[in-house]
Amino acid sequence: MSRPLVREYQNDEKLKADIEELSNIGISKDAIYVLSHDDDRTERVADGVDANTIDRKEMGLKSLKNVFSRKGDELRNKMEEIGFSKEEAERYESEMDKGKIFMFVTDTDKVAQWK
Repeated sequence: MSRPLVREYQNDEKLKADIEELSNIGISKDAIYVLSHDDDRTERVADGVDANTIDRKEMGLKSLKNVFSRKGDELRNKMEEIGFSKEEAERYESEMDKGKIFMFVTDTDKVAQWK
């Protein structure tokens, strides 16, 4: 699995605009994920632009472990499941602690056409 494209945001509106641009160049919503420490924010942004969150379907059996994990552990496991190393997942989760929201795009071939 290749490493997904990552963008971090403080501004939800900029994130929504970027997701719309990606959709316009043909990247499927199935390849665009939104993740933050705040589940309500993640769902609100993802629903607003028809993007995905990383849920049990993407995580397979690791999702059972997450039922009993701290939020940070759950987020790191989710990021590792879509192709990030443990160290990368820790770095991104640390930024989520500061209120950032992330967009991950797994269609790395098509995303190369984008900015």
